[in-house]
Amino acid sequence: MSHPLRKAIAVPFLLCCLTLAAQEKGMWRASSSNARSITGDVALSDERITINFMSFTMVRVRPLEKAELSAAFDADATAAGTGSLYRLNIPSTRKFLKKNSLCGAEDTTWMAAYTTGRSLQLAFFSSQKPPVLTLDALANSSDTCGIFTYSY
Repeated sequence: MSHPLRKAIAVPFLLCCLTLAAQEKGMWRASSSNARSITGDVALSDERITINFMSFTMVRVRPLEKAELSAAFDADATAAGTGSLYRLNIPSTRKFLKKNSLCGAEDTTWMAAYTTGRSLQLAFFSSQKPPVLTLDALANSSDTCGIFTYSY
């Protein structure tokens, strides 16, 4: 493949990937009852998540496939939403609203994010290995901590 053709393909691809991840960034207002009672509003930036005025480092691992979004968030597989998997470490000793933690006695180690329109859903996990985001794996997993919904 010639050098100019590679650039013509690579540039739109990179812009697309940056745009998809950027949709998750910003301030989000807690809209589900569990988000209102545990995390409150959240803010996501390139490398941090802020929950109840406490900030934690996170690393974007990869974009999520449509089938993974559908399994993890009960999303329509044909919907226009996008998502990402993040690695993070939120100790179980960190308490948020009403003295709640994200994963009970377990540290929170993974986060999946799904955005569609003006809505963000976050799923938190406590496993050391990346979560397997299929219906069967999630149904048999004890590592899923909860799914929280936000809007802006």
